[in-house]
Amino acid sequence: MFQYHCLNPIAEKGLKLFGANRAKTETADQCDAILVRSAKMHDMELPKSVCAVARAGAGVNNIPVKEYAEKGVVVFNTPGANANGVKELVIAGMLLASRDVVSGINWVKENQEDENIAKDAEKAKKKFAGTEVMGKRLGIIGLGAIGVKVANVARHLGMEVLGYDPYVSVDAAWKLSRDVRHVLDVNEIYEQCDYITIHVPLMDSTKNMISAEAISRMKDGVILLNFARDLLVDEEAVLDGITAGKIRYVSDFPNPVTAGKPGCIVIPHLGASTEESEENCAVMAVRQLQEYLENGNILHSVNFPDCDMGVCTAESRVVIFHKNIANMIAKFSSVLGWNNLNIANMMNKSKGDVAYTMVDLESSVSGSIVNQLKTIDGVFRVRVVK
Repeated sequence: MFQYHCLNPIAEKGLKLFGANRAKTETADQCDAILVRSAKMHDMELPKSVCAVARAGAGVNNIPVKEYAEKGVVVFNTPGANANGVKELVIAGMLLASRDVVSGINWVKENQEDENIAKDAEKAKKKFAGTEVMGKRLGIIGLGAIGVKVANVARHLGMEVLGYDPYVSVDAAWKLSRDVRHVLDVNEIYEQCDYITIHVPLMDSTKNMISAEAISRMKDGVILLNFARDLLVDEEAVLDGITAGKIRYVSDFPNPVTAGKPGCIVIPHLGASTEESEENCAVMAVRQLQEYLENGNILHSVNFPDCDMGVCTAESRVVIFHKNIANMIAKFSSVLGWNNLNIANMMNKSKGDVAYTMVDLESSVSGSIVNQLKTIDGVFRVRVVK
């Protein structure tokens, strides 16, 4: 029986998929897998029994991904599972900023005791007059699961949409409206768009990509939306742009830099905080763990390559985590051959510095053979699936 532990509350709709042959533990000790949302794992001492971590969400900044790879611990995420919830909030944020809805609501609260509030509102509302989004130009940086959904909705709202993503996937391209103009230079987004929304992962290459220089290229009055990661944007530069009357900012990441500042609409990280998104992420995370724990197959891992050999029909299946270096397959085959084990099927995939090998065998595997495989230089972990 496999055991799992949840570092954060995980939607019951997903956990129910584990069934009776999975036990939820109160602590991480001795568990086989961990499910997590926002809990920080960098300083956590990971039990040696843990062979997989599933993040019920897309970002994995709270998980030491590289360190876990070198321990043979697969880290999964759930890209696209919360995309619709984030998409809807992006559109809401765009409309809130366009019509100055927040300022209008605040005025009503401030004047709630006024007996003539209805009459006074007719005079005051001129201060909150906004613009419609129809006919305006939206620039989307990053055409992944969320970016594509935002682009398609914006087209239905009558907006002209420009999309920038040098690495757009074939799957995303198929789902993207053919009316979206794909640009090859992000400066076209900065210079031409009335609204700009960013949907890229946080990496060294994307940190502070919305810089003072980028903002200087933008049109006056641009509305910048950030529902991806706060560190993608130089928010001090954003405040300078707001002071200069050049930009307005909508962010889903409250912090001392922008919280409560004029020109900023800051939302308390609600992008994926819907019942549906949490359930979708939980279901996807549990299914990934099940497929890995039961069959050794890896789908949507951030630190190991996707590798799928289906259900094992041979006598046994062994999976090996190792460095992506030459001659490893030959060494595995030699150990198995010395022990008179015939290989029925094999698959090897690599991702950067690491690799994953799946081997189906016509005979059962003893602990002695597993130990021989573990002693091969460059092997992180060996696991017998069946």
